[in-house]
Amino acid sequence: MAGAEGSAGRQAELEPVVSLVDVLEEDEELENEACAVLGGSDSEKCSYSQGSVKRQALYACSTCTPEGEEPAGICLACSYECHGSHKLFELYTKRNFRCDCGNSKFKNLECKLFPEKAKINSGNKYNDNFFGLYCICKRPYPDPEDEVPDEMIQCVVCEDWFHGRHLGATPPESGDFQEMVCPGCMKRCSFLWTYAAHLAVTKVAAEDEGLVIVDQEVAKPENGTHEENSPKEETPDHEKDAVKDVKAERTTEPSASSSSEADLQTMLKNHLNSESQPGCRFEALKVKTLIKRDAATYWPPSWRSKLCTCKDCLKMYNDLEVPFLTDECDTVLAYENKGKVDQASEQRDPLMDTLNSMNRVQQVELICEYNDLKSELKDYLKRFADEGTVVKREDIQQFFEEFQSKKRRRVDGMQYYCS
Repeated sequence: MAGAEGSAGRQAELEPVVSLVDVLEEDEELENEACAVLGGSDSEKCSYSQGSVKRQALYACSTCTPEGEEPAGICLACSYECHGSHKLFELYTKRNFRCDCGNSKFKNLECKLFPEKAKINSGNKYNDNFFGLYCICKRPYPDPEDEVPDEMIQCVVCEDWFHGRHLGATPPESGDFQEMVCPGCMKRCSFLWTYAAHLAVTKVAAEDEGLVIVDQEVAKPENGTHEENSPKEETPDHEKDAVKDVKAERTTEPSASSSSEADLQTMLKNHLNSESQPGCRFEALKVKTLIKRDAATYWPPSWRSKLCTCKDCLKMYNDLEVPFLTDECDTVLAYENKGKVDQASEQRDPLMDTLNSMNRVQQVELICEYNDLKSELKDYLKRFADEGTVVKREDIQQFFEEFQSKKRRRVDGMQYYCS
């Protein structure tokens, strides 16, 4: 018996101890995350009537649209009302999407909330996420066959999710960046490399493999005439349209070097933060560009406000189908913050609702009962804290039984006195 007790004691020591505070904090964190993602979306009305919603929580139903069928996305309300018992893929959020629930992609289902839908939403964009596959490896998440612990990061351009180890550049510490642009999108939107040299969180070292330093300075050759050095790589056509010939001052250090921080700050002040600065900000920054092929870039908060919004650059963004990059309200963070604010404004305190439905005497009685309960429960739990013992379910049950017993004795005594 003694051996059994000793074994049980050792087992108890090995088991992790979770306090009531830990449980409450974890529950609050999960609730905040849910409010952030879902708070900006309507849980009762199908979003179809709003057209292409700027950003909303979306789901894909593998029961109705399995792999091999056409991809489709459904809004939050339809995921509850029309697909409650189905297998769903959570897509987090997508931009400029209109709910597909019940349209021609759903052969045997009619939307219960908004059945009068068009057959197809031609403005919607789909990727492998709608079949539960992510990253360049096209694997599910969580992946039962992947033993490597690795977080998934969403690209702000294509909105696909990627393993950190598949991005070609090590992600900074969590919280050190706000948004990421994946290697594929950096290749397609190569103008971002110019901004990355001055704004991106990740500092690319010049000796890194695959790095190209493009130094577009004004040089004076032997014949005495001025001409602009040509980049080491051919400038894409869409950048040629956006960029006009200008002359800029030369910085003596590579823009990724720590010794050039003062120069970078001066450039940012002169060319990025000045609303009255004439000309194209993008061209002004093209003095030096760091290009690291097949690598993601990580961006700090408010980096979008530094992008040039001249006529030529806006045309370039439209041609590349990325006009949303100049809109800071497009960010997932802006959506989450809005969801938290909306959710907080809708939350009502049940105690206050109850108080408002009572007369003055009932309100005073309820407040007294509440204060008594809070005080006695605090004293009761303090004993466990002082002794370092765990509060069990039966302990809580015993507390409320004793509290109710005291309340009955108190009420009975008042009735006897009144009679």
